[in-house]
Amino acid sequence: MLHHKYILLFSRIFVGLLFIFSGLIKLNDPLGFSYKLEEYFEVFHVVFLNPISVYLSIFLCALEAVLGVFLLTGISSKKVSWGLLLLIVFFTFLTFYSAAFDVVKTCGCFGDAIPLTPWQSFSKDLILLVFIIYIFFNKAHIKPVATEKSGRTAIISLTIGLTILFGIYTYAYLPIIDFLPYKVGANIPDAMRIPEGAPQNEYEIIYTLKNKKTGEQQEMSDKKYLETKIYENPDWELISSSEPKLIKQGYQPKISDLNIYDSQGVSYTKELVENPYYNLIAVGWKLDKANKKAAGDINALAINAAENFNIRTVWLTANSATDAEKFIKENKLVMEFFYADAVPLKSMVRANPGLILLKNGTVINKWSSNALPNYNHLVEQYFSKN
Repeated sequence: MLHHKYILLFSRIFVGLLFIFSGLIKLNDPLGFSYKLEEYFEVFHVVFLNPISVYLSIFLCALEAVLGVFLLTGISSKKVSWGLLLLIVFFTFLTFYSAAFDVVKTCGCFGDAIPLTPWQSFSKDLILLVFIIYIFFNKAHIKPVATEKSGRTAIISLTIGLTILFGIYTYAYLPIIDFLPYKVGANIPDAMRIPEGAPQNEYEIIYTLKNKKTGEQQEMSDKKYLETKIYENPDWELISSSEPKLIKQGYQPKISDLNIYDSQGVSYTKELVENPYYNLIAVGWKLDKANKKAAGDINALAINAAENFNIRTVWLTANSATDAEKFIKENKLVMEFFYADAVPLKSMVRANPGLILLKNGTVINKWSSNALPNYNHLVEQYFSKN
């Protein structure tokens, strides 16, 4: 029937485009999605997969995009329908589990471009599941746009090749579009600031009270507790109070978790991110996995920049001071080392190590360990114009 034809066409377009978008937006930042995979690995106690998380990230994201293209073009409709169904059932289970047990705060479905809560993601997956089931039971009616075998082969080869190459490129040379709060042009102090008069977080405490005469127990919120002034009634006594529960979230700055400190625990956040001059920040959050050659190259840049332009270079890591001392000695580094939590460091630059050029708190540029600038480039483009 005609209306079934149009429903199937709409379903293919809707699902296909969404899968392509989801796959490409994550392929733009495969290292970021690999961090999300590692969160799931920890939840399901399969952390032995962590060493291959990046490869799995590129594979899964490319698979999403490839299935989307194949669905739109009608190629291998039976295999694609099965692939879509298995994938969406798996994703729906993951998002439901995350939401029901509150184990992963954001699903990573669309990377950092469109952060979704687990319940939002679960709802999205349920809608997709309906469309994909319809596609699955009508897969025999899907015809390929390319009738010649050579045409289908060309589409398959180009789609698979380009998606995988795109993921490898962005992994090696940073995301093409940076959706993180430390993107080029962002001012870190501004992103950390809470505007005056901004709404604050609202919390609720539940009090349990007992009537001394009747033995009756009653629960009430802290707001009602104060309004009724029940605490002034000698017949009631306070038995217990709950932990504060967030009931309404206030203004959230884009950067709320950055705290940079030295080996003694003294904070250097303000000093480093508000430096009015050019300064270089190397971010190597995990030292045992850091690219040693890149560390040496950054060290050479740091020496030249300090000697010729009095520019400060620091290294930020999530490792301990003991690990840092060992890393410094092994690689003969002269940079100052500071410490911060791994979460913001992973967001600063998708590389280990990566290099950030700051001036007056603004991210001027940043580079991965595979594309570090040479000293002359920094001088010509930035330092000589200070």
